[in-house]
Amino acid sequence: MKVTVAKKHEVARGICAFELADPCGAPLPAFSAGAHIDVHLRDGLTRQYSLCNGPHEQHRYMIGVLLEPASRGGSAAMHALAEGATLEIGAPKNHFPLAHDATHSVLLAGGIGVTPILCMAERLAHGNASFEVHYCVRDAERAAFRERFAAPGLQPYSTLYFDSAPAAERIDLGKVLAAPSAGKHLYVCGPAGFIDAVLREAERRGWQSANVHREYFGAAPANTAQNTADGPFQVKLASSGRIVDVAAGVPVTRALSEAGVTIATSCEEGVCGTCLTRVLEGAPDHRDVYLTDAERAANDQFLPCCSRAKSPLLVLDL
Repeated sequence: MKVTVAKKHEVARGICAFELADPCGAPLPAFSAGAHIDVHLRDGLTRQYSLCNGPHEQHRYMIGVLLEPASRGGSAAMHALAEGATLEIGAPKNHFPLAHDATHSVLLAGGIGVTPILCMAERLAHGNASFEVHYCVRDAERAAFRERFAAPGLQPYSTLYFDSAPAAERIDLGKVLAAPSAGKHLYVCGPAGFIDAVLREAERRGWQSANVHREYFGAAPANTAQNTADGPFQVKLASSGRIVDVAAGVPVTRALSEAGVTIATSCEEGVCGTCLTRVLEGAPDHRDVYLTDAERAANDQFLPCCSRAKSPLLVLDL
């Protein structure tokens, strides 16, 4: 669908908020807290951005975009847009939904990972649910949407932490995650290192894996030594029996595309889940940050944009 950049404004150092609206003023498709949209940019770029306004609002979508100097071009393309520009976006999708039967929700945000967490927090506040928010950022200048966390509905439940503050004022994950229970759910979003630290502490404290929800804002840095040693393997298409060779260092999606088999992709980093494909036989080598540990262990699906094979052959449900 086409939308117009109705408003663009800076909400923190290096972070711009974009309000997107239907060009004719029509209502936009409904969404739930934690949802994101695909934004189609120049040169075939597609990026995912979490919606950070209230789900009750259908006159706009709001996204927050951090300008990343080391990005592959998506954030720069977004920051180059001016108010009035037209964009093509996809309908909202939600791989990071709230568990509405939770007795208490612990929301943890690192940096730009605050965008879905903010939407979740406002949704929980609107429903008078029990929750707490912990927002970690490098310094006060980089804390986006601070005025919304200071609003009466969120301020009593929100704590902001700055890396520039004395050690005693920074987040203590052991304390925040010290009391898991059957009805308590944990949500974390941000850079890979931040999420991994939270997940390790949650496991150490005995949180049930089903109660821990995470969404990465980018893949973890690639292990170059491992990737250069990647060997070739084959994939078999279950519908036809056709076998496609995947050369060393070549993504499965590219090998399939060159063989005339197209799989929808978006982030191409194993973050968004767009290319998720069923595996009928063989052992995938999971390199994504989308699947949970339990889903990886089942070995019945993988993300062919980044993952490979431990076995010589993978049989795919294609």
